[in-house]
Amino acid sequence: MAGVRTNPFESPGEPAPGSPIDGLVFAKLRRLGIKPGHLCSDAVFVRRVHLDMIGTLPTAPEVVEFLQDRASGKRAALIHRLFSRDEFADYWAMKWSDLLRVKAEFPINLWPNAVQAYHHWIRSSVKENKPYDQFVRAMLTASGSNFRVPEVNFYRAVQGRDPKDIARAVALTFLGTRAENWPAERLAGMAVFFSQIGYKSTAEWKEEIVFWDRGKASADPPKAVFPDGTGIRLSPDRDPRAVFADWLVDPKNSWFTRAIVNRVWSWLLGRGIIHEPDDIRPDNPPVNPELLTLLERELVSARHDLKHLYRLILTSKTYQLSSIPRTDHQEGSANFSHYPLRRLEAEVLIDALCQITGTTEKYSSPIPEPFTFIPEDQRSIALADGSITSSFLELFGRPPRDSGLEGERNNRATAAQRLHLLNSSHIQRKIEQAPLLRPGSLGGVRPRDMIERIYLTVLSRYPTDEELETIRVHSQTGGAKGREPLVDLTWALVNSAEFLYRH
Repeated sequence: MAGVRTNPFESPGEPAPGSPIDGLVFAKLRRLGIKPGHLCSDAVFVRRVHLDMIGTLPTAPEVVEFLQDRASGKRAALIHRLFSRDEFADYWAMKWSDLLRVKAEFPINLWPNAVQAYHHWIRSSVKENKPYDQFVRAMLTASGSNFRVPEVNFYRAVQGRDPKDIARAVALTFLGTRAENWPAERLAGMAVFFSQIGYKSTAEWKEEIVFWDRGKASADPPKAVFPDGTGIRLSPDRDPRAVFADWLVDPKNSWFTRAIVNRVWSWLLGRGIIHEPDDIRPDNPPVNPELLTLLERELVSARHDLKHLYRLILTSKTYQLSSIPRTDHQEGSANFSHYPLRRLEAEVLIDALCQITGTTEKYSSPIPEPFTFIPEDQRSIALADGSITSSFLELFGRPPRDSGLEGERNNRATAAQRLHLLNSSHIQRKIEQAPLLRPGSLGGVRPRDMIERIYLTVLSRYPTDEELETIRVHSQTGGAKGREPLVDLTWALVNSAEFLYRH
């Protein structure tokens, strides 16, 4: 690969709109006088789409295969393949588990049996591509045991069983709005739909039945009010939760589709068309209303197929722009003129470090019954229980899963994180144990080939000529022999912004 260009991050040429998404985004940028970034290079794309779709770095052979592929449609083909990976279900189940507060211990207290059942149901729904409206309806209308009907854990994962607490959780999760800021009468009207939920224990330890308790219905029930202000008199013969679910998932209900398309866009592009994605309100308008409407229409026409929505966004030129802005216009980022730099989530970062170094992490919990053991080969993105964590995950901002807010996850870099990556024995041991750096693996392999292998493994690209020269000078002047320069190189790369951030 001699002659790798100095800028390995961009493709040459001006990006041209390739989809209706691009047409709307690029038109808005033209009106603002902002140039969109160049398209990202193939090396950047293969890394980016693996991280964004499956929360997992591509392996060196996967990178090489993609870079050597000359087919014009190889990016779309890669997206299609990643949908079928097990990690796709793991990663998106992790994201939904954050929002749905999947956690065994305080303050959620689902209990481990229920956590495992709930997480399995969420992951299976993702893997099977259950239509989003069916996914939501199942949670809102379910009745039964928290161990045997996993969906009922939606109600058990709310901090408080007052109907207003439940209404706030429903509004936040499925409408992307914070109902605690609503007028009191509006919240009270929505809470009526959740005022007849009953809970009862069984002879099995920690089992609980969630059900429609008709005994809570009054002879003259208060008027229930949908979030759009429409009132309704509830029938004593129908579960009020089902009445609300009918309104919520109706294809004509833009409250529902707007929230999920905006949330998915935020997950893939770093910020919502309405930002923040769980703070939708009249005085927080979308930066591109036509784009939001387009995505809503596409989701409804696809019968709430979320993979269809992912595919539309991922195959767009907007998503595939370089992370290098071509202007310092202050509105560029908000209008998606380039891909945003975002630090890897805690779980994705530790999984990447383990993949690079061929090591594992240990996760366990001494409570509650009486010990929870996680197999060492299980990746962090596949952890079901928010209560099972580690000092690394906590240091790097894994959310506690207490509120369901997107902001619970803290991806801001800190001095303590930098020190851990630079100086900790935890990271140093991982690098020193890496199979590709073991002395026996170096025999008969040219130094240039080893350097390329490390770059492909850590950064998903080949080194530039300038980088090769820097490494050569370091190896000669540092006086180190054998594997030591390669250990230094790996350590330097895993501490680079290029590795630590999505780009």
